[in-house]
Amino acid sequence: MKSLSEKNRKIITILLYLFSLVLVVLIINGITAPIEFNKVKNERYLKVIDRLKDIRNAQIAYKSVNGLYSDNFDSLVKFIDSAQFTIIEKRDSSYMQYDRVYRIDMLREVIVVDTLGFVSVKDSLFKNTNSYKNMAFVPIDGTDSKFQIKADIIDKNGYNVPVFEVRVSKDIILFDQNKDLLSQEKETVSVDGVNGPDLVLGSLTDVSTNGNWPTTFDVETK
Repeated sequence: MKSLSEKNRKIITILLYLFSLVLVVLIINGITAPIEFNKVKNERYLKVIDRLKDIRNAQIAYKSVNGLYSDNFDSLVKFIDSAQFTIIEKRDSSYMQYDRVYRIDMLREVIVVDTLGFVSVKDSLFKNTNSYKNMAFVPIDGTDSKFQIKADIIDKNGYNVPVFEVRVSKDIILFDQNKDLLSQEKETVSVDGVNGPDLVLGSLTDVSTNGNWPTTFDVETK
């Protein structure tokens, strides 16, 4: 009986040791998991935001030439490949013109627009790189997902205004991360975080070319 009691005591001791070890591991994981998650999240957000900024520059250029935004990436890429900006110079000028009412020569002031030349959109925005050809794809290893892109014309105070929106779900950006932490991230409401379940550029309801990320990401990108 005595040896049996000692044997049970050893078993209980071992079990308690294993339980303590598991508990320590869970505590450490509970501390390090959010830290690692935030590290991966911020690194990936920066990559996605950098790509969204390229899309924004391309869309602004597209609108400056065509008067509206593109609603698909194929037309946006073709535009960058072939379109040109017109370089102009505006200057004030004046001339004398006979006025039939006053019957005298009067000074007329005008603005003269001179065309100085042309420069390709590609050279202006993506010189020495073809990265724009992949702008439709979310730049995260392990996924071949594409951004969602839409364009429309909305009424703002009686004026028809072109708008566009590009978005990607956090589920795609953080597809291989802790699901509980990902669920929390999708519910973020904070001045220094990316609010909501998606990263979004532009808007289909407001006149905006801004993103829903905080300025801290812009600073880190620079």
